[in-house]
Amino acid sequence: MKLLFLIGDAAVGKMTVGQELMKITDLRLFHNHMTIEPVIEIFGYFKASTIQRMREIIFEDFAASDSYGMIFTIMLAFDMQSDWDYLAHVTDIFKKHNAEIYYVELVAPQDVRLHRNATENRLVHKPSKRNIEESNQRLLRDDNNHRCVSVDGEITFENYIRIDNTYLSAEVVAKMIKERFSL
Repeated sequence: MKLLFLIGDAAVGKMTVGQELMKITDLRLFHNHMTIEPVIEIFGYFKASTIQRMREIIFEDFAASDSYGMIFTIMLAFDMQSDWDYLAHVTDIFKKHNAEIYYVELVAPQDVRLHRNATENRLVHKPSKRNIEESNQRLLRDDNNHRCVSVDGEITFENYIRIDNTYLSAEVVAKMIKERFSL
């Protein structure tokens, strides 16, 4: 069993890279909006506790399965201990099943991410992002309120790579990840 975290700021390309990585490995993609969107659709708003409970069930059942592994996309606020704690919690669920854990951080500047925030693939899979003006404001607000890019040396995990994907296609990044970790 393998768990690969795709970590990065809003609209950096986590889901798109995950989709490409899934095509060239036996890993399954669980992008964070797979639980966010149904909850928003049902409740009419973002209900964090329900999203967390849904994810918990998926993580526990998947970790106990015979599947090859999972890609999980997550936006991490490096300045919030609760986000580090959540990362450790999910890691622990998989480690109980002897999973190998990998961490990939994607980075790109704000102007690139604002452009990517309106791409067709993103809007197809993330209905809550379809109001581009509102989504852009949320991205800018998150950038102002949290540090969602690690500083050099902050991430000390054994199986970690940081990729600046500003000028790289999702296919190229996926191949880099596959080769780096022999997936």
